[in-house]
Amino acid sequence: MLELRFVRENEDAVKKAIGDRGLEVPLDELLELDRDWRNLLADVEEKRARHKKGNKEIGELMRSGGDAAALREEMGALSEEIKALEAEVGELDGRMRDILIWIPNIPHESVPVGLDETFNREVRRWGEPPEFAFEPLPHWELGEQLDILDFQRGVKIAESRFTLLKGTGALLERALVNFMLDLHTREHGYTEVFPPILANEESMFTTGQLPKLKDDMYMCKDDVLYLIPTAEVSVTNIYRDETLAEEDLPIRCCAYTPCFRREAGSYGKDTKGLIRQHQFNKVEMVKFVHPDSSYDELEKLTDDAEEVLRRLGLTYRVVVLSTGDLSFAAAKCYDLEVWLPSYGEYKEISSCSNFTDFQARRGNIRFKPSGKGKSRHVHTLNGSGVAIGRTVAAILENYQQEDGSVAVPEVLRPYMHGLEKITL
Repeated sequence: MLELRFVRENEDAVKKAIGDRGLEVPLDELLELDRDWRNLLADVEEKRARHKKGNKEIGELMRSGGDAAALREEMGALSEEIKALEAEVGELDGRMRDILIWIPNIPHESVPVGLDETFNREVRRWGEPPEFAFEPLPHWELGEQLDILDFQRGVKIAESRFTLLKGTGALLERALVNFMLDLHTREHGYTEVFPPILANEESMFTTGQLPKLKDDMYMCKDDVLYLIPTAEVSVTNIYRDETLAEEDLPIRCCAYTPCFRREAGSYGKDTKGLIRQHQFNKVEMVKFVHPDSSYDELEKLTDDAEEVLRRLGLTYRVVVLSTGDLSFAAAKCYDLEVWLPSYGEYKEISSCSNFTDFQARRGNIRFKPSGKGKSRHVHTLNGSGVAIGRTVAAILENYQQEDGSVAVPEVLRPYMHGLEKITL
């Protein structure tokens, strides 16, 4: 969330950010409410000062034997007036907050300006798409032929876009989770956590899921708890309403969790296979960093995610998202897109974002400078390290063999009991 004073003092920049994202926010109304609020607050402060002075005068009159009845009546009326004005101040404050929470983060100056994904800019590529001497199959057909993915029974158990993994398919999923966690904790300096997969409204608000993405989430109505759409929610809220020590920054956490998204509005898009599921597993990386280093930390975070794909030998590219494709809370985001032969193109497998102090303001996450100075909001970052289901799809498609088997990437073999090929 942006600070009201920042919006007031940077009206043009905020308007441009909203427009560049293709959003509509009643900013003029907010600024008018802000002017009324400040005028009203000044009036309240003036009347409070008068009330305080009047009460002092009443005391002096009583000590000197004077008649304080008239002044006492005047102060009583003034007190009621102050209460009424305070209620107006609170009402205006609430109305301003209702608008303020819909203002997105300010995109970094390096973010391409454009209203959709067609304005995203490719940054780099790694590897070359594989060439096959046979007609490659999509992962959903391969998975069914190898009897490791069961889409029909997933639907029977739940509904569409839920999948049952079994046998070597379940083992591959588990192997990927363990490989990614080991890589990030042993080599990249992250601390593993295993957080709750249900989160309350405050947690969802902190990371920006509420109120904007409410329709895309599963909710336990009786308890007012949400199934998390990403471990970013749970992990970022570890330090909500806390003040960290500057010397403890950066704090790097990673977590494996199942994730849940209703995918509202995505009907007919990537409905086959594992690309767009309602339930999926992810290993997530989250950082709490000093504001001065957050963009350097974003580059490191992105490279940590890339290293997963490099070690798996999967061809990918990195794109920086345009203003219109950027998430509500992010100031800059890189998408990692892995090559999928069935699509003949790259598909997103990780997003790595710098939220600057946007989430930290919503969640009141601060740090105390080691020297003198007031506490400041940290900068938060997160990135998928990476999405497990989409990685399974990429391995099946890119490592498939002419005989219908799938070679296991060498780095995963120790996690799969030495298995070198997935066969029927």
